[in-house]
Amino acid sequence: MGSPLGNAVQFFKEFGLFDVILPFLLVFSVVFALLEKTKILGTEKISGTEYPRKNLNATVAFVVGMLVVATNKVVTAINIALPNIVLLIVAIVMFLMLVGTFYKTEELNFGEKHKTAMRGFVVLVFIAIILIFANSIMYDATRSWLEYILNYVVDNFSGTVVTSLIFLVVAVGAIYYIVSNPQGQKKGGE
Repeated sequence: MGSPLGNAVQFFKEFGLFDVILPFLLVFSVVFALLEKTKILGTEKISGTEYPRKNLNATVAFVVGMLVVATNKVVTAINIALPNIVLLIVAIVMFLMLVGTFYKTEELNFGEKHKTAMRGFVVLVFIAIILIFANSIMYDATRSWLEYILNYVVDNFSGTVVTSLIFLVVAVGAIYYIVSNPQGQKKGGE
């Protein structure tokens, strides 16, 4: 016999809390917040002030949330990816706490003091999130998209497609490096 809390979690799992209700609430909240922030669906004037159309935003967010819940693959991908993303967030917070221990007692402003490192950090986090989602979306019954892509790259490493992609990444990186800070140009209006 399990503990009362374990039995409660099992009840909620059988009830559909983790497969229906929580994914719906997550998608609804995120879509609603994005629609409210961006005002994509327009605004309405109330007492001379423009506000986003809450009823229209809520309707669209509700429909998107229901469509996501109706698709089992998307819910499965969300349920697999989110714990890994939370783990990534915890690792980022721990990293920032570690960096903060080497600073004075002032507030840590990593973005302003180390802009290049911050950009690199953001790129690494973005790549990590893409890899997490690629690992959570199944290609077939036994492999995720990440496994499929890695197997393809390993099997065809000397092939035309992989070498062309590597060349493209190196070329874009070189162009970005050359264009981002041309020699002789001073930074910050010096």
